[in-house]
This record gives sequence, C-alpha cells and structure tokens, in this order.
Amino acid sequence: MTTTPQAVRRASPRTRRPATPAVPDPSDGLLPRTEPVRLLDPDGTPLPPRDDYPEPPVEALREMYRRMVVGRRFDIQATALTKQGRLAVYPSSRGQEACQVGAVLALRDTDWVFPTYRESMALTARGIDPVEVLTLLRGDWHCGYDPAQRHTAPQCTPLATQCVHAAGLAYGESYQGRDTVALAFIGDGATSEGDFHEGVNFAAVFKAPVVYFVQNNKYAISVPLSRQTAAPSLAYKGVGYGVPSEQVDGNDPVAVLAVLNRAVEHARSGKGPFLVEAHTYRMEPHTNADDATRYRDAEEVEAWRDRDPVARLETYLRARGVLDDAAVAAIADEAEAYAAELRDRMNAQPTVDPLSLFEHVYAEPTPQLVEQREQVRAELAAARDEEGDA
Repeated sequence: MTTTPQAVRRASPRTRRPATPAVPDPSDGLLPRTEPVRLLDPDGTPLPPRDDYPEPPVEALREMYRRMVVGRRFDIQATALTKQGRLAVYPSSRGQEACQVGAVLALRDTDWVFPTYRESMALTARGIDPVEVLTLLRGDWHCGYDPAQRHTAPQCTPLATQCVHAAGLAYGESYQGRDTVALAFIGDGATSEGDFHEGVNFAAVFKAPVVYFVQNNKYAISVPLSRQTAAPSLAYKGVGYGVPSEQVDGNDPVAVLAVLNRAVEHARSGKGPFLVEAHTYRMEPHTNADDATRYRDAEEVEAWRDRDPVARLETYLRARGVLDDAAVAAIADEAEAYAAELRDRMNAQPTVDPLSLFEHVYAEPTPQLVEQREQVRAELAAARDEEGDA
C-alpha cells in the first residue's frame, strides 16, 4: 500500500507542531502579598530586611516619630475641643498615626493630597495651620486653607468622590509633562462606593500617577469589614483594573513608609496608579456623635492598643540609638506647646459672615442662589435694625 503525503501529514504526531506561546498571567505583578508587609514586630523588634521594601533612612523615621507624636497630641486636643463645643464634629484618627504621617512623608511638597474628613492629622503633618485644618469642622468656612497653595484638596465628606478628583488632577499634570503624584486617602467603607471603582479604572486606563491609599480600620462607621467585602483583602480590588496593589501592616511605621515610597515612585515613573491597603484600627469612635460600644467590645480595642504605632517606632529608634530620654521629652514638650497654642487660638470667637455661604458655590451665581442671598441679606439688615431700636 502506497502512503500519500496527505496520510503522512495526518499521521504526524501533534507534538511535532510548534509549541503555542504561553499566555502571560494577567495577575503577574498585580496581586499583593498574601500577608501584609511588616518590617517591625508589634513590640518594635526589627524583622529580617527585605529586598522588595528596603527600610527608609533612619533620619526619615525619626522625623516620622516626631510628627506622629505631635499629630497624636493634636488629635487628642481636637477631640477635647469638640467636647467643649468649639468644634461641631471631629473624626479622630488616633491609632492611625503611621498611615497619616507616612503618607505625607512619602510625597513631595509639589505632590497633591486628596483627604477625607478623617485626615486632619495628615494635613497638620503636611504643615498646614491646624486652625485652618479645623475650620471646616468648626463650620466657619468651606475650607480653611488655600488648596492650590498647599497642593491639598479640601477635606472630602462624601465617600470616595476624591478618588475621581485625584485621577483627573493626576492625569492633567501628567498630560502637561509634570511628574506630580496625587495620593487619595480612602477608608475601607469607601471601597464599596462607585466613585472608588470609577476613579481607579480611569487612572488605570490613562496611567494617571495616583496612589490610592486605603486605611482599613475595620469599620465603615459601624459596619464591619466582613459585611463590606468577600475579597481576601481590599488590596485585591486593584487587580480587576490592572492596578498593582500591596497590603501593609498599617501600625508598622517603618513598613508603611517603605511601601508608600515604592508606590509613589511607581506612579511618578509613569507606570500608572498603585493601590495600597493598610491594616490599622480606629481607637476612638467614628466621631463624637458615635457610640462605638454598640458594635465593638473593649477586648477588641485593647488588643489593638498593644499594637500602638507610636510606641512601636519609639522602641525601634531607641534600639538604634537615634532616640533617648532627652529627645523623647523634647518632642513631647513640642507636642504640648503645639496643643496649647491650638487651644488658645480655637477659644477665640471667630468672626463669620453669613453671606459667605453663597460664595464659591458657582462661578456665576444662579438666579435661585442670588434670590436666596438677598433674602439672607434682608434678614440680617432687619435683625440689625431691631438691635438698634432696642
């Protein structure tokens, strides 16, 4: 029987065909570590060094400690001012000092920050006047500082809207050839909002240099994390948009700064956005209007108190010989002086103009806004006339 060429081809083993090129794993380089990055044990003992996250310079860590101590004292003072009626509301960030300060230290002054209502400590660590920071929470003005001058957006109360703003500004800066990075602070609850997903998706598509920094403090007001997501961690939300992500122990100041340094460099180098989830804990209630005992117990809070980021960094820096009793005392005195000045300035009654409510609502006031403004103006004039008659 004669074998035809066609029969030979049909009989050729499939293994002789050229191998199909391997399809790249779409998650390669995108997925976070399965365990949060940690460089210090909870007691401040250093862990073995890592090539992927080198330890920041010790001078930067000492400055981080100083700002964390001052920031905590500011936070305690602001909470007291709320109880005294000087602030309408105050969302404490006590327990999250490493995240608040580490994010600021990872940025240049020319980079932009997009804060939430809980980032008062971060803004003071950025060098913004504390009275200007608290102006919004006192109800005096829409924003107490100049956002353009400070490269800091107004504190954002609606959840996750700043994610879109950060993406837009970062894209605009990149489009104009500047290497500006925008960092958006986000709470764990905000990752359930549509604006978070829209902002991350836009930033990924257009390679906007944004760092999305999620402070996972375990509760969205009273809603626990288990009722918000079924993902292994919030950091995994980045992979769906092609955004590299990482998770870090948010109470380890050394690790927080190391991870954020890398995230900022990734964004600045033109590689697009980066998502960081910091595992931390809010020690105080959501705000002064919240009763945290209704949804968490004292044992849980106490367990996190043992992971205090300030004490953790102090122990480490003392062991390195960078801090001693005199230095710790000097920083504590600085923090007390900072709080005392804030207290004195906040106790002064501010001068407010009710008509300022209508400024900066629109570039050109709408007819309805003009009508409302004139109604208020008339009411103020009538009140002054009544006082004069009295």
